[in-house]
Amino acid sequence: MLSCALGVRQPKLDAQTRAFFRDARPWGFILFREACVSRVQVQALCEELREAAGHDAIVWIDQEGGRVARLKPPEWPVWPACAAYGELFAEAEALGYEAAYLGHRLIAHELKRMGVDGDYAPVLDVPVTGSDKIVGDRAFSPDPKVASVLARAALEGLHDGGVAGCIKHMPGHGRATADSHLALPRVSASELDLTDDVFPFAAMADAEAAMTAHIIYEAWDKDRPATCSAHVIKTILRGRIGFAGLLMSDDLDMKALQYALNGGLKERAEAALEAGCDVVLQCSGVLEDMQAVASGCRPLAGLALVRARAVENFAKRPAREFDPEAGWARFKQLMAGRLSA
Repeated sequence: MLSCALGVRQPKLDAQTRAFFRDARPWGFILFREACVSRVQVQALCEELREAAGHDAIVWIDQEGGRVARLKPPEWPVWPACAAYGELFAEAEALGYEAAYLGHRLIAHELKRMGVDGDYAPVLDVPVTGSDKIVGDRAFSPDPKVASVLARAALEGLHDGGVAGCIKHMPGHGRATADSHLALPRVSASELDLTDDVFPFAAMADAEAAMTAHIIYEAWDKDRPATCSAHVIKTILRGRIGFAGLLMSDDLDMKALQYALNGGLKERAEAALEAGCDVVLQCSGVLEDMQAVASGCRPLAGLALVRARAVENFAKRPAREFDPEAGWARFKQLMAGRLSA
C-alpha cells in the first residue's frame, strides 16, 4: 500500500483512474461532493474503489457539518456547524456534550451504511480574534478546554458508529490570518501564546489519526510549515503534544505548500513524508496530479504501517446498536433553532 490517500470527484471511476488505482494501491481515498450523488451510488463507489486498489482501502470524507459537508440535502440531512454545539454547551454543558456526541453518532450512521470508514473530524482549532474566517464556526469554541471536551464527545460518537476520526489541524489553525488553501499563513506568536492552540490536541493525543496544518509557526520553525517541518512534527507534535497516532498531511494541492516549497506535488509529498508525516493527502481528483504525488510516496512500512493498521481497526469495527429515528428526534430537540439547510 502506498502512503497516500487520494481524492475522488467522480461518482463512478473512469477506466484510466481505475487502472491507476490498481497499479498504485493507495492506502486510502477521500470522497468529495461531486462523488456523492446518492446513498446507493456512494456504497457502489466505495466497493469499486476497494476493488480497484486491490485491498480493503480506507475511504474518508470531510463531514464536519455546517460549511464543510460533502453529503448535502436533499439526499442527506443537515448537520450544524460545530460552533452550535459550543453555544449549547455554554447554556447547558450536559446538553452541549450530548448534542456533539449525538450529531457525530448520526454522521457515523450515515457513513457506515454506505461503506465510508473515516471522517476528517473533529476540528480542534481554537479561533482567536482577528484570525482568518476559514476556521470560524467550524471550531467548537474559542475556549480550548471547551473545544477539547466537545471534540472528545464528537470522536466518541464516530467511534460508537464504527467510524474512524481524525483530529485537525495540528498544532492549531485558529491563529492563522490567512486561508492556507490560498496563501501561506505565518504565525508569529510566542511559544507561551501557542499554549492555548495546542491544548486541545494534547488533551486528544490518544486519537487514532491527526491532520497537519500548512502553517509556519515562527516560534518553532521560521522556514517550513508544520506539514514539512521535522522539528515541528518530531519535537512538538510527537514530543510535546504526545500524539502517537497516524499523522496525515492536509491536502498537498493547497497553495500554502506551493508558496513554501520548490517543485511540484512529487516534491511536496517527499517533503511531508521525510519530515515525519505517515500519509499524505492529495485531493484534486485529477489523474496527472495523483500520479505526481504517487511518484513521491513510498510503501507504508514500519511505525507508519502500525499506525495505519490501528486506524483501520477503528474504521472496520462494527457499530454499536443504535436507533437512528430516536437519535434524530432527540438531536432535533437538542438543536432546536440551530439546524438550517
